[in-house]
Amino acid sequence: MEENFNNSKEQIAAIQKKYFELQQEMAKVIVGQQKVVQLLITGLFSDGHILLEGVPGVAKTLLAKLLAKMVNINFSRIQFTPDLMPGDVIGTSVFNPKEGNFYFKPGPVFSNIVLIDEINRAPAKTQSALFEVMEEKQITIDGHTYFMQKPFLVIATQNPIEQEGTYRLPEAQLDRFIFKVEV
Repeated sequence: MEENFNNSKEQIAAIQKKYFELQQEMAKVIVGQQKVVQLLITGLFSDGHILLEGVPGVAKTLLAKLLAKMVNINFSRIQFTPDLMPGDVIGTSVFNPKEGNFYFKPGPVFSNIVLIDEINRAPAKTQSALFEVMEEKQITIDGHTYFMQKPFLVIATQNPIEQEGTYRLPEAQLDRFIFKVEV
């Protein structure tokens, strides 16, 4: 029992060391946003998604790209617009005429860190396409289930609700974020 406890202490110390190293490296690029950086790293380590809210130009996109680069994992960015369809996010079945069957073409959500830029500019139907993947880390299409790579983190950005062309996020969507951070 004591051996397991010592291993746990060593693991916690290693995680803490990595956390602080990552925080210091990100602080070299992102100045004056220490709390935001801490919450992003915490979200990654705790397997929780993050919603960043702020006006354009406060480095929301840069934060997400930088985090992926610093931990050397896949990154994709999806710009949410009013005409974006769920299949544009999660993927779709495509017909292969040579073989006479359909195959699944994964969407940009199949990445380790997914930046959903301006999540509140897309209609509810497109936003709801994220529910399953954010909650269960999988997507089911045409009866087949596809699992996300680990780690899997959604970082969504939104502009303040008062801005023209924005939609309010439904409560079910907000519940899937561990933090809402004002930048």
